[in-house]
Amino acid sequence: MRARRFAPSWFARVLPVACLCLSACTVIPVAERKTDSLGIEFVRIPAGEFLMGSAEDPRTLAQVFPAYDPARFAQLADEGPVHRVRITRAFWLGRHEVTVAQFRRFVEASGHVPESIADGTGGYGFNPAYDPATSARGDAFEGRDPTYSWRNPGFAQGDDHPVVNVSWNDAVAMARWLSAREGVTYRLPTEAEWEYAARAGTRTRYSTGDDPRTLLQGANVFDQDAAPNWPQWRAFALDGQDGFPFTAPVGRFAPNAFGLDDMHGNVWEWCADWHADDYYAHSPVDDPTGPADGSVRVRRGGSWHTWAFYARSSFRNWNSPQTRYTLVGLRLLRELAPGEETAATAASR
Repeated sequence: MRARRFAPSWFARVLPVACLCLSACTVIPVAERKTDSLGIEFVRIPAGEFLMGSAEDPRTLAQVFPAYDPARFAQLADEGPVHRVRITRAFWLGRHEVTVAQFRRFVEASGHVPESIADGTGGYGFNPAYDPATSARGDAFEGRDPTYSWRNPGFAQGDDHPVVNVSWNDAVAMARWLSAREGVTYRLPTEAEWEYAARAGTRTRYSTGDDPRTLLQGANVFDQDAAPNWPQWRAFALDGQDGFPFTAPVGRFAPNAFGLDDMHGNVWEWCADWHADDYYAHSPVDDPTGPADGSVRVRRGGSWHTWAFYARSSFRNWNSPQTRYTLVGLRLLRELAPGEETAATAASR
């Protein structure tokens, strides 16, 4: 769909000193982790720089993805130009997406009513009897419908699955509530922070490599487990199985070099930024935060229903802040507290 009571203390576990040097500009330390009072585990992402975006030739993409209409490869102007970005401050990023259990704890403790319930229109969900041909947009899922919400996406989810049908506004509400509860700033990652963290020192299409088939080891995307529910799109399914026709429990696939799980696939993740097709042409080098205004917010990473082409590290997608969808969830960023920033600076000397 492109419209594009809990322990109040933190604990930290610092692993033995080691690093992976993946490029001249990126030194990746062994992951330092921390868990908050809601049970969200965070990984510290070091400051660094990278090349953001993609400039792949449409002819090359057509060879790699032969089942796709070649016209798709000419619609990627917002992925360029490739430009250098510096992330000047380290940050904590959720090891994985916010889970159903974690979102439930937030809702119960805060009293927040998610938009899919508050406005009475519901969300989207899987209904095996629904025919996409009956939708004016050919949408793969049924909705909006009050039957569906973060509690019910039309398929079974455990507490350890990523929450879906969460709007950008819901995600920001959760971040603000956690900021007040924890006394530090929580927020959604910027689009640049997200891509930097997803790439983890790589310049390939995915953190797993260039070959889409590498995603079978590192991501829950559209494959032969999901395809039987949408036989009309089977040609776009990866030729393999990961065991999950819908969302997978978080952390079931190999992490990237930063120690982050599910940066590709499982659920799309909201970013802080407004979207603009031409933003990269005038984006600042240091810590870009996106356009000053807009009508749609960025989401990144792909989902369990996403074709491999759209799960690339550089691919940009977007929706209105009110959108709630069965493929969309969130991952939170926690800024370093002042004492943590001092420690990080000292450690880098």
